[in-house]
Amino acid sequence: MENLLDRFLRYVKVNTRSNDQSTTVPSTPSQTAFLNTLKQELIDLGMSNVRTHPTNAYVLATLPANTEKQVPTIGLLAHVDTADFNADGVNPQVVENYAGGAIQLGDSGYQLDPTEFPSLNQYHGQTLITTDGTTLLGADDKAGVAEIMTLMEYLLAHPEIKHGTIQVGFGPDEEIGTGADHFDVADFDADFAYTVDGGPMGQLEYETFNAAQATLKITGKNVHTATAKDTMVNALQLAVDYQSALAAADRQN
Repeated sequence: MENLLDRFLRYVKVNTRSNDQSTTVPSTPSQTAFLNTLKQELIDLGMSNVRTHPTNAYVLATLPANTEKQVPTIGLLAHVDTADFNADGVNPQVVENYAGGAIQLGDSGYQLDPTEFPSLNQYHGQTLITTDGTTLLGADDKAGVAEIMTLMEYLLAHPEIKHGTIQVGFGPDEEIGTGADHFDVADFDADFAYTVDGGPMGQLEYETFNAAQATLKITGKNVHTATAKDTMVNALQLAVDYQSALAAADRQN
């Protein structure tokens, strides 16, 4: 696993920001270029059936089983796009042997402080990778991509570790909620699949969420204040009333 850090640092420096205004798949050319890079890396590792799906741009590959036991086919998935924030010039900083306390994010004036992010206290003595505060780091989900790629590299180098068939998939546009719309479940051909995308070590999440959205246009009625009583309609107040009318469990505050 010695290549994991170098691979991750290489990946995050590539801008793969998605674009929710785009009508293409993937939504940005940079994702297509990065997926092609990953495809070649899978080929170079020696993975089988490495291909780009013709309609959804997912890069898929197979690690054949090396055991005669009948075991389920497992799928591992990760997305290559990053969220809607600056992803140009990503400059990761590596904190070796984290001793606790606040981590300054370069000269940006921002910091990661355990008083605000208490989960940092779980990682004393470990290596942490952060942004310099001027861009996204892109660990969501370049970390998952790097983990899956490094695992495949390790298993190919250690055939003494027995496993069933493993399917790998790297896809676009998760951050804008459209990547999964195009995913070809049958082509992926796994009995069980896991998205490697964040969370503490050893945590397995089986919940899902709905990333759908609705855009509302609220039109008020502008009236001169001298005659506005009982006539003017404040669009902002309508928006507030609408939000308040939604059940607490159905709105995001």
